[in-house]
Amino acid sequence: MAELKLENGDYVKSGNRLRLAEGRDALLQRVLFKLTARRGSFPFLEELGSRLWQLDTFPCQRRQAAAQQFTAEALAEEPVSVEAVTLEEGDGVMALTARLLYEGEELAVTLDMK
Repeated sequence: MAELKLENGDYVKSGNRLRLAEGRDALLQRVLFKLTARRGSFPFLEELGSRLWQLDTFPCQRRQAAAQQFTAEALAEEPVSVEAVTLEEGDGVMALTARLLYEGEELAVTLDMK
């Protein structure tokens, strides 16, 4: 299924047309969107997004488990399985890397959270 391609929150144009993302690229685009969008911020789609933005409210020793749970929760409707989630912290920034399995192929997405 094709979707409009996004880069930095904006639709990508090609001449006078909007570009499309398909297959694996569309999936990765949806995954990143769902991980960065705040769950509960869309009135009619309250289950859309993740609770990753709440990680800094957890004690350090519970953040890794919470990151795993929140990632799996956000991606439950996608055709991927969450294989591993790694959370690295330093200088006030958390970096999350999720290893996913999609149709036998391993994919990885990384995002920085402040």
